[in-house]
Amino acid sequence: MKAVRKRLWLFVSLHCFLVGGLVDSSSLSSAARFLSVSSQVGQQVVLPCSWKSRLMDAAPPACHIQWKMMDNNVFEQRKRETWETWQAVEFKGRVEVPKEKLGSGDCSLIINDVQIKDTGRYESYMVVDGDRDEKTRVFIQSVKLSVLDHKTLLSQSPGEDLVLDLYTNHSMRVVFQGRNGSDWSVLWTREDEDSDRVQKHLNVNQLTIKRLSQSDEGIYKVLDEHGLAVSTVQLSVDENLISRRLQTPDKQLAAEAYSSSSSSSVSALLISSLLILNHLV
Repeated sequence: MKAVRKRLWLFVSLHCFLVGGLVDSSSLSSAARFLSVSSQVGQQVVLPCSWKSRLMDAAPPACHIQWKMMDNNVFEQRKRETWETWQAVEFKGRVEVPKEKLGSGDCSLIINDVQIKDTGRYESYMVVDGDRDEKTRVFIQSVKLSVLDHKTLLSQSPGEDLVLDLYTNHSMRVVFQGRNGSDWSVLWTREDEDSDRVQKHLNVNQLTIKRLSQSDEGIYKVLDEHGLAVSTVQLSVDENLISRRLQTPDKQLAAEAYSSSSSSSVSALLISSLLILNHLV
């Protein structure tokens, strides 16, 4: 009876192993055409694509690449007598597939100044000629894009200036919540003129809040035109920060001096030992 149970256990184990192997290989096969890419707001991101993996290394007679997000076209580019390019309104001026690379198989989509709303699943297709002059779309690659906001913890001293990065031209306003408050107040909008305390530097997408005080301690959020967070900065205003900064170099110098003196003591001890040894010999 024990022998039968052992054989049954071995059979079940082997069956599970084989089924698991089939599932894993199937998952790997689908994963090969599904990628995940992440980026932060304002950066450039590349969604990988290679049409050679799907078209048997045979160049289509006319390069016609298409990128879609859900059921909406994002980007199309094809070559007839000249190159023709189409971009969705929300991606206008921000997306491209380099023409010089497309012929060699690289159909990767480059998204510049990436935004939170760009998050989603993208699919690429090569459009090729079919029977009776019909067009056929060949699926190439699926890429899941995740766009994250920037998060920062800052500690500054009273009287210093706070420089907030806006990261993108799509940043429309900055809101503030005091440390002990629950309400959000609008600190700045893109249409605002510079004030005595808040100054914008749009050429480098930065905002400066001058002469910090304890009342400026709290959370700052940079929001885009859809009200989505581009960045979150948690600021603490510490009166003792300057004194700690001034003490830090002295501590470092003391540590270096101690290390140097320790090394010298070891060297002197080693030399003395060698001299005594030579004398005895």
